[in-house]
This record gives sequence, C-alpha cells and structure tokens, in this order.
Amino acid sequence: MFVDKIKISVKGGDGGNGCCSFRREKFVPHGGPNGGDGGDGGSIVIIAETNESSLLDYVYQRHYEAKRGEHGRGSDQYGKCGADVILKVPVGTVIKDLDDNNKIILDLDEPKKRYVIAQGGRGGRGNMHFVSSTNRAPRRCDPGTEGEVKHLELELKTIADIGLVGFPNAGKSTLLSVVSAAKPKIAPYPFTTLHPMVGIIEFDDFTRISIADIPGLIDGAHNNIGLGHSFLKHVERTKILLFVIDMSGLEGRDPLQSYQVLKRELELYMKGLSTRPAIIAANKMDLPESQANLEIFKEEVYDVPIVPISAKDGLNLDEMLRLLKLKLEKLKS
Repeated sequence: MFVDKIKISVKGGDGGNGCCSFRREKFVPHGGPNGGDGGDGGSIVIIAETNESSLLDYVYQRHYEAKRGEHGRGSDQYGKCGADVILKVPVGTVIKDLDDNNKIILDLDEPKKRYVIAQGGRGGRGNMHFVSSTNRAPRRCDPGTEGEVKHLELELKTIADIGLVGFPNAGKSTLLSVVSAAKPKIAPYPFTTLHPMVGIIEFDDFTRISIADIPGLIDGAHNNIGLGHSFLKHVERTKILLFVIDMSGLEGRDPLQSYQVLKRELELYMKGLSTRPAIIAANKMDLPESQANLEIFKEEVYDVPIVPISAKDGLNLDEMLRLLKLKLEKLKS
C-alpha cells in the first residue's frame, strides 16, 4: 500500500523536576543543599531517508511521544535525559502544522536532512543552585517544563529528475520498465498505476538519472477530479517532463488534443509547471495508425523535441535517453 499523506500528533518529553535535598551525614553538621537537576525531556526528530518510499508506517501509529526526563535526586545526582524519538520519512516529505492553518514547517527535500519537530522540556534546577550568602539552606527547586505538542500533516511529493506525464494506457509503465530496473504493474486497462513508481536509468559513463511514473491524468485533474491533486503533486519537483503520448489514437484520444489537455491541466494546477523543460515521447509507433498521426502532430507542435518511440518494441529509446541526459546536464550546468 502506498501512502503519501497522513496526519500525526507528536509530543516532546517533559523535563524532570529538580530536587530539594540536604546533605546529612554523621559528623558533618553543616552539609548544605545537594538536590540535583531534573533531566531534559527527549525530542521528536524527523529525518529524510532515501530508503523510505512511503508514509505507510504512520498509518498504524498516529501519536508519538518522547520519554520524559528523570527527576533530580539528592547527593548532587542529576536526572537522566529522556531519549529522542526518531521519525524516518521519504525524501520529499513536506511537514505542515495543522494548528497554524497548515503552515509549512519544513520541506525535507535532501537526504539525511533532519529537524527537531517537537522540542523536549527543560529539566528543573535543584536547590543546590539557589545557595547565596543570605540563604544558606534554600528550599527552592524548579519543576521541569512541558515538551512541545504539535499536530502535523506529512505529505510526500516524489522527487525525481524526470516525470512521466500522460493519459492512462499511454504506455508510461511499459516505458519505465524498459529503461530502468523498476517493475511497475502493466495491464491493458486504465489506471493500472495507482501511485508513483521511481526507477533509475544507468548510463555507460556511470551517470544515474531518476525517473518517476506518475499515474495517468484525466481532463479536470486540476480540480481534483478523479485523484487529480494526489497525482499532480508528484510532478511538482521533477526537473524535466517527459510527455508520453499515444500516437495510435486507438484509445479514442486524438494525440494533439491529449498533449494540449495535459499541458493545460499542469498549468492550471501550478502556474509555470507546463513551461518546464520537456520532451515528447511519441509512443506506440509500432502501430500502423501512428505514422500519419505523428506527421499531423509535428505540424502543430514545434517548440518541444519529439522522439518517436515504441516502448513495447524498444524502438528509438536510446535517442530519447540521450536527449534526456543532455537536457538534464544543461539544467545542472
């Protein structure tokens, strides 16, 4: 099961109380105060990990609380600090504060990025700290402070160099399975892909490019029709868009109209998204109807590179990958 949005609550551990104590030993008439400090409470720490791909773990446990600090004790003994709780999430997770109008607290867009999301309470001071020239036997000690409490929403937005964009049954999953080691489900019916799949393309010069298969979009996706927003948010972070267009038209969709609808949906969802660097993969060129449709398509679309391919037969995939690699290198330079 793939989960890309979840709500949880977190609480830092409370600080331990300081201790009020006096040294009492035989033959030591003026021992003085010896109450130790309470330990600090543990914190809730979130870390972005590359080996995490979903927020599934947080479906079964929604509340996380760090250990409280131990109370101080006599004989100058300080309380032990509470242990931190580490929450591991996929790279690309956005943390929002539900108590502050869904304000974005943090964007974990880099591996190993970490953030203390709920600070533990401070331990209280023992009476040994309150000795003065006028108060040789203080009976004051401080209580520990409470740990932070927050209600959060975790939302995963897939990070990949290349995002495959297209209508259902355009051949995106087949293409991903051919150019990478990813094994997406492939079947001859719409919405076989229900969540993003990320694969790695490896080149002879040891260059690696990540490519994400975004579930098929439909007309009106920007208005959250179908699972529009659930799909479109995973396109936001991709550096290059690879439009996979079914040139055969056998699914009842005109290739040119399909491309125009896809661009419109991207732009309506997020301004500027449709103008991101792109390449068009004119797929299913192994079918006889595709060639005539491709010629018509080229007459109308001339501002984006078009590569005729057949993901099923492996036709012209090397040229497509070469163009993607060059375009990505230009963006990074």
